[in-house]
Amino acid sequence: MPKKILVVDDSAVIRQVEEGVLGKAGYEVVSANGGTQGVAHIDATTFNLILTDLNMPDLDGVSLIKHSRAGLKNRLTPIVMVTTESKDTKKQEGKTAGATAWMVKPFSADQLLSVVKRIIG
Repeated sequence: MPKKILVVDDSAVIRQVEEGVLGKAGYEVVSANGGTQGVAHIDATTFNLILTDLNMPDLDGVSLIKHSRAGLKNRLTPIVMVTTESKDTKKQEGKTAGATAWMVKPFSADQLLSVVKRIIG
């Protein structure tokens, strides 16, 4: 049974890249076009990993992480922030909320797979 990954990003291009790379690697990918849709998936399904953008217009990544950590289904699910932000203050904010790892955009397919494999195999 393939491991299930939730991809949350308001950028259709980023979602398509992540879906393509992860899908080809054998993961089952569910995607959300923003934080609000991401939270709906988090409440409905258990995931092996969540990849979320930080800056989204409807609900930011830190709020999404806090929601996930407060819930039952994905409270312990590893969460990777995938963002253009590289400031230490933003990283600390994500870590405090419960982020497992941080990946800066732009990234290569190899970088994405390396992070995913290191966290969930």
